[in-house]
Amino acid sequence: MSIAFYLTLKSEVVYETPDATVRQLMERLDYHNYSAIPILDYDGRYIGTITEGDILRRIRKLNGDEGIRDLEKVTVNDLERGKKYQPVRIDANMRDLLYIVEHQNFVPVVDDQGVFIGIVKRSDVIHRLADVFHQSTLPE
Repeated sequence: MSIAFYLTLKSEVVYETPDATVRQLMERLDYHNYSAIPILDYDGRYIGTITEGDILRRIRKLNGDEGIRDLEKVTVNDLERGKKYQPVRIDANMRDLLYIVEHQNFVPVVDDQGVFIGIVKRSDVIHRLADVFHQSTLPE
C-alpha cells in the first residue's frame, strides 16, 4: 500500500514560513489547537517543524515582560528545535512510514526534490489499522 493513501495534501495543512514571528506562530498554533507545525521555505521545501516545546524553551530565556514583547521580533528562524521531525519521500514504503509515525504526531511528506506535498498524521494511520483489524475475522 502506498503512503499516498494516508496523505493530507499541502493545501489542507497549516504551515508557517521561517520569517514569521514567534507571536504569529503562537497565534496560529493556538487557533488550530496544534502542538507542532511544519516550516516551509518560499520555494515550498520542507525545512523543519516547530513545536510548542521549542517556543517554551525560547520563552524561558526571556527577561520578564519586556522579553515577552520581544517575541514580536523573534522569527521562526531564530528558534532552536529540540526535535527533528523526519520527512519521508512520497515513494517511501509503509515500513519506513510506520517507524517514523511511531515517534512523531505527523510525518512531513516531500517529493524527490524536497518540495513539501503534505503530511501523514499518526491518527490517520491508527484509524486505518483499526479498520483493518475490525474487518478481519479473528477468532475470539
